[in-house]
Parts: sequence; structure tokens; C-alpha cells
Amino acid sequence: MAALRAFGAEIGPGVTFRPRTRVSLPWKLRIGSGCWIGEGVWFHNQDDVVIGSNVVVSQECFITTGSHRARTDMGLITSPVRIDDGAWVTTRCMVLGGAHIGRSAVVEPLTVVRGSVPANAVYGRSAGPAVIRERFRENELP
Repeated sequence: MAALRAFGAEIGPGVTFRPRTRVSLPWKLRIGSGCWIGEGVWFHNQDDVVIGSNVVVSQECFITTGSHRARTDMGLITSPVRIDDGAWVTTRCMVLGGAHIGRSAVVEPLTVVRGSVPANAVYGRSAGPAVIRERFRENELP
């Protein structure tokens, strides 16, 4: 973590990085307090990645902010990623540039996230990426 901070990453207290985490551009990474970054997570962050507090990004997830203009000149295009407080991105998910994962949402394993995932949603591949159900009942929200 010291090396990431030395290169400009903002990392809150109580963050755990498991082995084999990769970060392309540390100065474009902000992580809140109490987060868990699982083994083999790759932040391919050519744009900002902002992660709230108490977030889990499970093993082998790939978070990328870049793509290419495939129909024209293959020029690089980037868009930031935001993951709000209390969210859980489960194993082997891919989070694409422009994605916003809402507060306390859960992304099921092997899901590709593009666009927005609502707060408190369980989002996954069951019927194609869609909101499957609420994570908590209204009166149980943390």
C-alpha cells in the first residue's frame, strides 16, 4: 500500500489488499476506509476509479476504464468507474468504464457491469444483466 500511496493513490484506513493486485495508474485510484480488495484484482484504470468505504471487490475482478473507438481509428476512450459504500463486486466480474455501482449493491459472479447498478440491488447474469431482487428490505437498510 505504501508504494501505491507514494505514486498518488488515495487509500483510506483499514483497507486490505490481497496478493497479486495490479494497479495501472495509482494516481487515478481512490479507495475509502475498510475495503477488501481480493486476490488477483486488476485496476486497469486509465481514468479515475473511485471506491467508497466498506466495499468488497472479490478475487480476479477486472475493473477497466478504457476502451477503443473500434469503428474508426482505434483511439483510446476512457470513462471513470464509481463503486459506492457497502457494495460487493463478487468474484471474476468485469466492471467497464462509465459503470456506477450503487450503495450496498451486490454484483453476482462472472457479471459484466456497464452503466448503472441501482443501490441495494443484486445484479447479475440470470436473465442477462438485470436487477434480480433487492438486497435488503426497506426497513433493514444499513
